[in-house]
Amino acid sequence: MGEDDHSGILHEGARAALRERSPRGRAGRAPGGSGAGAARRPHLGPGVPSAGGERRLVTNGGKTTLTNRLIKALPNCCVVHQDDFFKPQDQIEVGEDGFKQWDVLDSLDMEAMVSTVRAWIENPVKFARSHGVNVTPGSKEPTSQDIHILVIEGFLLYNYKPLIDLFDIRYYLAVPYDECKRRRSTRNYTVPDPPGLFDGHVWPMYLKHRKEMEDCGVDVVYLDGLKSREELYNQVFEDIHNKLLNCS
Repeated sequence: MGEDDHSGILHEGARAALRERSPRGRAGRAPGGSGAGAARRPHLGPGVPSAGGERRLVTNGGKTTLTNRLIKALPNCCVVHQDDFFKPQDQIEVGEDGFKQWDVLDSLDMEAMVSTVRAWIENPVKFARSHGVNVTPGSKEPTSQDIHILVIEGFLLYNYKPLIDLFDIRYYLAVPYDECKRRRSTRNYTVPDPPGLFDGHVWPMYLKHRKEMEDCGVDVVYLDGLKSREELYNQVFEDIHNKLLNCS
């Protein structure tokens, strides 16, 4: 078993999601997995991990590096980060395990996140320009010939059905327990992890959410987080091209 990250990709015309999985211990720092999703105009296909769908990430699983490379390489590509939708710290409850519950859906404003994704679906050109993304020269309004992709990066993208249903492809980046814990221990956080956080909260929550995802039969493409960054990038980039871009 391993933690994972997710990245979702929405592709107008077709959609892809990338997920990487890792349990999260604190806002902005999720161990385990994460995801990313992509969509392309003009047709939105069924949801298909990130890098994307829900993306649960393993600490240092590599989702952010992978997502950053994808948004630079893919045409008219925007990104939505699930971390941007955390509720204020004073709204995060302390659980029975004694830790702040950052690794649960209640810690996130998921309705606002879905609304943001739907704003992209409604008009990817307007969304891109409002977020400082350069679009294909001459594209004033989305057309059937335009290709627009949205990568959604997060750690709980595949446990929220309204979001799951928006993806064309979902990627789930998994990292084994020992490697995940080792990578997390090398990170220097502004607020250090309290003693016992990884084994007492982060990893158990990862296992819980992964089981929920699998029990619901969410269709994800599993990625081996132990592969090199170059191997992971090449695998996902080629997959997106074959499933989305070459179908336009």
